[in-house]
Amino acid sequence: MPYRRAGLIAGEYYHIYNRGNNYEPIFFERENYLYFLRLMSKYLLPEQVEIVAYCLMPNHYHVLVYLLNDSFSKMMQPFLLAYTNAVNRRYKRMGALFQGRFKARYIGKNEYLLHLSRYIHLNPVKAGLAQRAEDWEFSSYLEYLGLEHGSLVKPEIVLNQFDSPQAYRLFVEEELREEIPGFSEVLID
Repeated sequence: MPYRRAGLIAGEYYHIYNRGNNYEPIFFERENYLYFLRLMSKYLLPEQVEIVAYCLMPNHYHVLVYLLNDSFSKMMQPFLLAYTNAVNRRYKRMGALFQGRFKARYIGKNEYLLHLSRYIHLNPVKAGLAQRAEDWEFSSYLEYLGLEHGSLVKPEIVLNQFDSPQAYRLFVEEELREEIPGFSEVLID
């Protein structure tokens, strides 16, 4: 994999995402999603990032992170390689699982951070995989609502902008199609 031209900078927020090679699935069963989350915890926490939000979809993933140091890219490679190797062994497949290198989009404005968290949490609804965001097991949304408690996500980074988890729920349930400058650039099929 070629090196990233511009390094990712500690102390900044990034939207990290990628999809399956040829739009193929990267998760085939429930255990795959859970294993990906365990690997994410092992490779990225606690020294690399604070995970703000995430959503794992059948053929792609989204992770909103706050970088704690400059070695994030170096840790992503063994993380994704470990996942790819496990999937390839389990399903007797060979080759690349992901469509090239992971994508990283800088998130500069606080408002953009809020809208991106909403987009990430609504991904399963927009894809027709769930009727409500809280129906999708493989996202951080349930932690935002206080319905689950884990150690992977720091929802307070976004929730501090709202009076309550219910206020965030209302924000998420608002119509996503509003015009947000630059927001369409982060959408992934």
